[in-house]
Amino acid sequence: MEIKGRGLFEGVPKTITVDDTIRTALERTPPELSADISDRGIVLAGGGALLKNLDKRIREETGLSICIADDPLCCVVLDAGKILRDFKLLRKISIE
Repeated sequence: MEIKGRGLFEGVPKTITVDDTIRTALERTPPELSADISDRGIVLAGGGALLKNLDKRIREETGLSICIADDPLCCVVLDAGKILRDFKLLRKISIE
């Protein structure tokens, strides 16, 4: 899929091609996590979550429930900080 926008650093129009990265990631997901994703869906976070109609496109391609995180621009940084403060939580959610 081609996505058109403005390059962050150059500020000029730019087109990038997004391949089947999400599908590949889902195929490589361990079965115990796949069940959670199937039941709960995917939460988009970070700046990419704000790309117009990305949630709809991913929903169409995967058949999964998709939602955008509250405050997607800040939630990644804020939650990463929480994890770094609580190593027990990090161990609980880490994939070995």
